[in-house]
Amino acid sequence: MQQYQIMGLLACVLGSCLLGTPLIAEERYVTIGTGGQTGVYYTAGQSICRFLNRSGTDHGIKCNAPSSAGSVSNIVSIKNGDYDFGFIQSDHQNKALKGLPPFEKSGAVEDLRAVFSLQSEILTVVARNDSGIETFADLKGKRVNIGVPGSGSRDTFDEVMQANGWSKSDFSLAAELKPAEMAAALGDNNLDAITYVVGHPSGAIQEAMATVDARLIPVSGPGIDKLLAEASYFTKANIPASLYPGVDVLIPSIGGKALLVTSAKTDPEVVYQLVKSVFDNLERFKRLHPAFAELRAEHMIRSGLTTPIHEGAKRFYKEKGWL
Repeated sequence: MQQYQIMGLLACVLGSCLLGTPLIAEERYVTIGTGGQTGVYYTAGQSICRFLNRSGTDHGIKCNAPSSAGSVSNIVSIKNGDYDFGFIQSDHQNKALKGLPPFEKSGAVEDLRAVFSLQSEILTVVARNDSGIETFADLKGKRVNIGVPGSGSRDTFDEVMQANGWSKSDFSLAAELKPAEMAAALGDNNLDAITYVVGHPSGAIQEAMATVDARLIPVSGPGIDKLLAEASYFTKANIPASLYPGVDVLIPSIGGKALLVTSAKTDPEVVYQLVKSVFDNLERFKRLHPAFAELRAEHMIRSGLTTPIHEGAKRFYKEKGWL
């Protein structure tokens, strides 16, 4: 009798283990490519992962959002299967779909899918007051940080240089520093100006302008007009007043939208749960960074999206009656 009891106990234990196995098997991990740790992409990615991880017991999805080189790098990583999601600039969405530079070597990323858009991203130029730079054209011949190769900021500035007929040799120094390194270099007088495509207010821009007497430079001129006429994915944009010390007027520039994208291959249930976690907490999300303050659901599912919306995201938007 005791033998049967022991066998029954073992069967019960094994049964419990087997019942527990599907829960472990269903646990999934997703990665969101962000940007530099001082940028808005990083804050957005970390915030989305916190929301998704809080409801992890319901869906078994665990999320992480590492710092990355940014937009171009995130698209390549999604294509290669290294990231499940990534933040990108809206101009790179268009270029990736068509296989345009900087994606001409890796080829068109035809299965890129939109999830939602976030804040406006604006080309921002900060120059030391003692640099003699007052207009965008004055950057020529100066020491300028043009951005990290593989980043969205760098690719945008490469296009701007081309439209103006410039190359790296037109600067006395064309630095390729990360956003976190720019302010110190400007403050130490190792640079005359920095460039950055970013949502505002930006911690990196705030740090730069607090480190040294500096000004925001309008991004305008014949070359910029030519670029706007030829590249529909860029639009005129203004950096708002009163966000940075001494900046009490709008600063004209160009920009686009920040987008969260994924691959068509990504599990629709994973995309659905990520989208749900964001929009169920949208008011809280908007308080996590000043750049998110004006976000509206109706704009986030339409503005800047030229790729098809992923079916998992579309399912949630239809449930809400937004599509």
